Amino acid sequence: MIRIEHVSKAFGRRKEVLAVRDVSFIAPDGAITGLLGPNGAGKTTLLRILGTLLVPDAGTATIDGRDVTTQRFAVREGIGVLSDARGLYPRLTARENIRYYGSLHGLGGKALDARIDELVETLGLTAIADRRTEGFSQGEKMKVAIARAIVHDPHTVLLDEPTNGLDIMSVRALREQLRGLRAAGKCLLFSSHVMQEIAALCDRVVILAGGKVIAEGTAADILAWSGSATLEDAFVTLIGSGEGLAA
Repeated sequence: MIRIEHVSKAFGRRKEVLAVRDVSFIAPDGAITGLLGPNGAGKTTLLRILGTLLVPDAGTATIDGRDVTTQRFAVREGIGVLSDARGLYPRLTARENIRYYGSLHGLGGKALDARIDELVETLGLTAIADRRTEGFSQGEKMKVAIARAIVHDPHTVLLDEPTNGLDIMSVRALREQLRGLRAAGKCLLFSSHVMQEIAALCDRVVILAGGKVIAEGTAADILAWSGSATLEDAFVTLIGSGEGLAA
């Protein structure tokens, strides 16, 4: 489970840019929680804090009871992260990129081979698995990065805009992969500004604007609160009103 309590983060020499403002929410196990917000809402900053890449200026964040600031190495062992920067090694093949990250997490031998084969098939990487990633399309890079993030079967998965650049069939495959992780009791936190993806995948939604949580709950809760027929209309209404809603 992810628990965020009153987290704030500012940037700049004088901390004049407040990216995250007193954010609190819980992402439970066995569920997909969506972070929904426009560009600049604070989604990536929050994910980087949870991924132990940034230290919050105030508040606390824990993953499975481990503090992301004081127990960062223990946190890293149990998370898989798909960041906004995919960061593949261009001279390595897709399979080698996945293998490298698996080995960093202590995997090896036949168990790692089997896990890589499973991900290659599930994510539709068969045709490119043994090609160097240099020259890959955005969608191909994305699929390799997703495989790399979950190769060690982490309990908590953080995904920043995971469908960006994917074709329809790849999006469907990714959805099935994430639903399978949810069914296995994993905790997934999914960042997006695409309403359809949030509506299709997420059990709970946290809407951010200006670095603040302005709504939290199931999609049905948010529709009821906003009086809207679609999540897109609810999003526009809530962003415009700035009201704080939570369940």
